Amino acid sequence: MSFSPRSSSKPRPNSKPSRGPNSAPSSKPAFRSSQKNPSTKFFRATPSKPRVTTPRTSPISTPNTRPKRVQKTMEIDYNVLIKKAKGSEAEEYVSKHTFDDFGLDEHLVSNLRAKGYITPTPIQDKAIKVIMENRDIIGIANTGTGKTAAFLLPLIHKVYHNPKHCVLILAPTRELANQILAELKTFVNNSKVSLALVIGGESINRQIETLKKSRNFLVATPGRLLDLINQGAVRMEAFETVVLDEMDQMLDMGFIKDIRQILAAATNKKHLLFFSATITPNIEKIASEILHNPVTVSVVQGRTADNVHQDIIELKENENKFDKLVEVLKREGVSKTIVFENTKHGATKIEKLLLKNGFKALAIHGNKNQNQRNRALQAFKDGSVDILIATNVAARGLDIDAVSHVINYSLPESTEDYVHRIGRTGRAGLIGHAITFVPFGSKKR
Repeated sequence: MSFSPRSSSKPRPNSKPSRGPNSAPSSKPAFRSSQKNPSTKFFRATPSKPRVTTPRTSPISTPNTRPKRVQKTMEIDYNVLIKKAKGSEAEEYVSKHTFDDFGLDEHLVSNLRAKGYITPTPIQDKAIKVIMENRDIIGIANTGTGKTAAFLLPLIHKVYHNPKHCVLILAPTRELANQILAELKTFVNNSKVSLALVIGGESINRQIETLKKSRNFLVATPGRLLDLINQGAVRMEAFETVVLDEMDQMLDMGFIKDIRQILAAATNKKHLLFFSATITPNIEKIASEILHNPVTVSVVQGRTADNVHQDIIELKENENKFDKLVEVLKREGVSKTIVFENTKHGATKIEKLLLKNGFKALAIHGNKNQNQRNRALQAFKDGSVDILIATNVAARGLDIDAVSHVINYSLPESTEDYVHRIGRTGRAGLIGHAITFVPFGSKKR
């Protein structure tokens, strides 16, 4: 089954058919006789545009007239920003199943054993069986609890037993999409399962070429997927299963319209899976409209911030903010650190200054191409660098081990964003630290 139409009698955008409407059909596309590379010509004639190039409030403004954006930040509340870690470990979960109990394909179970997967995590224990039964699901679980494997394993099993089965997985960010693909590759090792990744920041023409052959799993970000659907390179009816991962983040990032468009292009008879760290009214509303008698599985364990010491650094008017950051980074016990900065320009500036001061640091943000972002994340994960400067692109979903500190160099936009930022530390039972820079005397205690 191919994602793109094999032939079409309709004129394509920005192309002028050389035949009349009553001309006899040809075995070759109508545009091929007059163009050396028609598919490339066609897709270049309607290039995909960056998702956000101008402020929504002023779509026709020019560089000379564009209004200066006012950065919105959360209200400074010391009751939120200053807390001691409770250090309480979650109660040990006693799994009701083993991976053998689910009826998963033996090749898949062997791969799990080889990777040291012995006992299912709570979300895996409760969700795998529901998905194997082909029922729609709303899965609620903390990041880093095996949520991705909870939907990948039963879907891989389906593909093993039906090689024509096609699965679409939507993720809110390029980094998370790459992370899902990497995990998927480990599970389907030494098999014929075909995979594809379509995200922004990479050649859309190359992606179109890749999608001319059917893929069992397509991992995508909403914006790029919509571009490909609109250009006819992806047909939603090709997918029997659609997964929306980190649903709450997709809605927070403003993808609700894109998601509705994508799901509207799908037929009603789909197996739909929603996974999220939290359940919100918007998720419930969309689920009630789209899902068919869904099973809700919630295994949220404690609050993200329970294992995080939280404190502030108050900056007086005459104090240099970057110098204070250096002081923090030189403290004993500060090892693997994520520094959050709201703007891309600011993140780049901090990166350059830290490198100049002898630190091993890299930045990830929207102005970095995808290869640069991938390399930065990998270097941070494997310890080649110990400081990652990031915009909110890394605030959710990413599973990075042993982050000792999160530093909010800039205040996040909302309390919810703050919680997700500091959730990068204090994971897997470890105690983490979060430090937030605030102006001196911002608010009375």
